Amino acid sequence: MPEQLIKVRPTKIELIKLRRRLSLSQRIQKIVKDRLSIITLEFLQRASEIVESKRNLLDYFSEAYKALSITAGYHGYIALEKELVATEKDVMVATGSANLAGVRTPSFELAEAEKTIRGYNLVDTSSFLDKSVQLSEVCLKAIIELAELQRTLDLLGMEINRTKRIVNALEYLLIPGLQATIKYLYMKFEERDREEKSRLKRVKVLLQRE
Repeated sequence: MPEQLIKVRPTKIELIKLRRRLSLSQRIQKIVKDRLSIITLEFLQRASEIVESKRNLLDYFSEAYKALSITAGYHGYIALEKELVATEKDVMVATGSANLAGVRTPSFELAEAEKTIRGYNLVDTSSFLDKSVQLSEVCLKAIIELAELQRTLDLLGMEINRTKRIVNALEYLLIPGLQATIKYLYMKFEERDREEKSRLKRVKVLLQRE
């Protein structure tokens, strides 16, 4: 695809401005490309962490299910349900944000008052229930951690796409357009110089004839 020339007046001042714009655009291109590399590395790192987090979460759920099955068998489903229903409460998550390579990413953490979901009668229950609740807490924290990683990955992915568009615009539109326009102006000025030299030669010849 031929480069699109930028509409400017063919003057030396405009040429100087275009050369400055080209130099600035090339510096920006390098900075943006470096940032794209950093964001891509962070994206790959978070993707790897998500895979590991999901694997761990499945293992936690498996252990929690086994522990809960044993607890239900020991206490009986009806007695266990009554004990746990009485302790139900909403889960509160504290949110914040962090700056990751210029991308605003979320931070999720189980609220201080909610870091334990125990609340049942310790006298009338067994250690089996303690283990089940402990594993449930582990599962809950792992879910919150996975949610933070997943949202961070989504935001990094969107920023990568946005940065790629900027890089492509610089690499395939703006910089080639500036280079082509600068080249065109140089050709214009050379053509003018040739015409001027030719005109001066004709004037000199005419003066010599006289």
